[in-house]
Amino acid sequence: MVFVILAGGVYTARWLVNKRKAPARKEHKKVAPLVKVDVIGREDIQMMVEGYGTVQPKVVAEIVPQVSGKVVAINPEFRNGGFLRAGEALVTIDPRDYELAVRSAEAEVARKQVDLDIAKAEADVAIAEWENMNPGKEPPSLLVVREPQVRQAQAHLDTAKAQLATAQLNLDRTKLSLPFDGRVAREAVDLGQYVMMGQSVGRIYGTEAVEIEVPLEDWELAWFDIPARGVYINGKKSKGTGSAVEVQADFAGGNHTWQGQVVRSTGEIDMTSRMVNVVVDVPDPFADANGRPPLVPGMFVKLVIKGRTLENAMAVPRYAIHNGNLAWVVNGGSLHITELDIVRKDDDFAYVVSGLEEGTVIVVSSLDAVTEGMAIRTESSGSTETADANGKTGQSDVTETN
Repeated sequence: MVFVILAGGVYTARWLVNKRKAPARKEHKKVAPLVKVDVIGREDIQMMVEGYGTVQPKVVAEIVPQVSGKVVAINPEFRNGGFLRAGEALVTIDPRDYELAVRSAEAEVARKQVDLDIAKAEADVAIAEWENMNPGKEPPSLLVVREPQVRQAQAHLDTAKAQLATAQLNLDRTKLSLPFDGRVAREAVDLGQYVMMGQSVGRIYGTEAVEIEVPLEDWELAWFDIPARGVYINGKKSKGTGSAVEVQADFAGGNHTWQGQVVRSTGEIDMTSRMVNVVVDVPDPFADANGRPPLVPGMFVKLVIKGRTLENAMAVPRYAIHNGNLAWVVNGGSLHITELDIVRKDDDFAYVVSGLEEGTVIVVSSLDAVTEGMAIRTESSGSTETADANGKTGQSDVTETN
């Protein structure tokens, strides 16, 4: 009985297997990847070279008296941060000793002038006596007509005048001043203090202009002008004027700009960083423009150098460049890997002069895997198109049947 049941089960199972229908074949849709694209055109593009640097004074003077004495007056603006005009007295040293020296020197000049007048009168008398006693004869010696005595008296007078000039110069030096407008960076003197000749009493920097040294890679020098006489960069002689520069700084709660100009390079390469320092000059850093703060030394700034113009070039976004110089170009709905001739890159763009045509469509989004001629769908201006590997456009899905 058991065997009959087992045999019946086996038979039934085989019958069910034989009667089973094959599964229906399904169609699987193969979707081409959707990418974002951008159209690239040709234009004349001005190169912008960016860098950072610290503002430095163009002219700095250490205030050092050339005479000694007690300080009897100090300019109220001679303090840290104060502004002073050219020729304005900063510190006044007690002038009385030097005034007395001038009066003494003037008296000595008067005495020497009298000595010279007497020597000349005696020489005239000696000449007259010789001519009366020896008519028509030359004196055997200049001593006879007292000419050496006259020259000696003249020399003494010249020495006295030089001493008077020195005394007057020392008197003038009791008032310390500068030949340029400036701002006080450091003040180190008090009223009544005795100062020695050669002792520093402060430091002032000029306010007419400031300088900024910006370190740049050496290849960046080819894209703007440095006014260096006789210097050639990549076969091109530098122009007589440097490129314009926009100086930017975040200060006092806002972003501010100043206009400057490239004036020179430092003439050497930094041995540590291998960078070249380019100097930018900014005139009138303290000029008030719509409440803008002054461009003071020590401020850290960004510099945008307005360089040469690259003609008939194309600006390709940096994120659309792959493996250094490759771009994904869309042609007939297919993706093609194209090698570009890139002449310069910055933070945002790569600048191309060949390898792309006017109106070229490039892929600006990322893909996990890329093959030459692969089918893609493009997204531009809100529309979506697809194409197969042969470049034929069609529906938004490419269907493949198993």
